[in-house]
This record gives sequence, C-alpha cells and structure tokens, in this order.
Amino acid sequence: MHLFGAMCVLVDYKMLPQLVVCLSNKDYPASIEFGKVDCVIFDEDAEGHGYIKVIDESSEDNAYSSGRFSSVKLP
Repeated sequence: MHLFGAMCVLVDYKMLPQLVVCLSNKDYPASIEFGKVDCVIFDEDAEGHGYIKVIDESSEDNAYSSGRFSSVKLP
C-alpha cells in the first residue's frame, strides 16, 4: 500500500496499517513533515519509551516522540 510516497507493509493480510499525521516537526524539519500522513512501524521497545517508529523523509524507519503524531482513521 503506497501513501504519499511512503510504503506501508502489511505483515498479516487481516491487519490494517496504522497511520499517523505529523503534528510537529520541531527539531526535525528535514526528517518529518508537518501534516504528512506516515505509516507506523510496530516496535514494542519504542512504544514502551513513549516513541513510535515511522518511515520518514529519509525513507528509513526512525523513532520519534509519539506526541508529535495523531492517529488517522480512514473510512
């Protein structure tokens, strides 16, 4: 599934990708884009520390504070 130039990979065909929208790119203007919808990469360790991993503008998965994003639900 392609979204805005990023690729969301479904591990299980029954699972839907978790999507988030960036609310703040302060300190990371080259890495994450305000208002952009990104795919979340599940990472239990990152979540345990208040972070989420997203595929960012470098096309890499990096961890950012979860407060920078809000979940998106599509119909």
